[in-house]
Amino acid sequence: MDWLQRINGAMNYIEDNLTEDIDYSKIAKIACCSSYHFQRMFSFITDVTMAEYVRRRRLTLAAFELQNSKIKVIDLAVKYGYESPESFSRAFQNMHGVTPSLAREKGIQLKAYPRMSFHISIKGDVEMNYKIEEKDSFKVFGVEEIIDTTGGNNLVRIPRMWSESFENGTYKRLEDAAPKGQIQGLCSVNAIMCYRCTDTDTFPYMIGAIDFKGDAEVPEEFTSISVPALTWAIFKTEEHKEEETTEKIQDIWKRIFPEWFPNSGYEHAEGPELELYYSLGKDRCYSEVWIPVVKK
Repeated sequence: MDWLQRINGAMNYIEDNLTEDIDYSKIAKIACCSSYHFQRMFSFITDVTMAEYVRRRRLTLAAFELQNSKIKVIDLAVKYGYESPESFSRAFQNMHGVTPSLAREKGIQLKAYPRMSFHISIKGDVEMNYKIEEKDSFKVFGVEEIIDTTGGNNLVRIPRMWSESFENGTYKRLEDAAPKGQIQGLCSVNAIMCYRCTDTDTFPYMIGAIDFKGDAEVPEEFTSISVPALTWAIFKTEEHKEEETTEKIQDIWKRIFPEWFPNSGYEHAEGPELELYYSLGKDRCYSEVWIPVVKK
């Protein structure tokens, strides 16, 4: 239950500071993880970014104040962190569909996003296949991009990035440069993310080849990163067709944090996250999500 208490403590901090500057590093400290990993976890669990959640909560409270007080729009804009009444009005109308002035009128329909809290969902009807493994340090090399998570851009940009790598020959060049025969069935090109800190609503994502021995010759066109020795929680999807890869791996991501971590005895460690893809032949495959962990 410690995990739930920490996550809900972080949500309480957000709620208590909606009219102040929210310190994302403090949120993560309350949750006992990095700002980077907390925001990523939050997005996977809720399907909305942390910044978007904060924006919705502020505009929800602003609508309540408009209907229940005589506060000026300019004062409300300042109170909820907007640089001008115009930027506040645009944001308000984008969410509620009406201007702040109209929101004062009786019978106007507005939107309210309630505060979030987290609870354990006891299901048990679908198993999760996982194992804990220790791995020595290794390298990954490939092409990277800083992915923006606002507005679900990551769900669009990452698939497009893969499509572009096939179209422009990057995937083939990575495949040719990748070490062969390291793990049975492992595809030559995989993905690694969150291997360094970027901005609040972004994370680094690399389509790359994994070199578990660390001695492969890396072509100059590719970026190389080192992954330290870590303990990994490795989650395996069910077998699926190649075109189902994105769906199946996203299903696993959405279950790891609310279903596995609370009762696992492990916590998320500092380090990158990986997605590995395996081929079983005849259009059958499976995928793995690797997350660095430490015992509580």
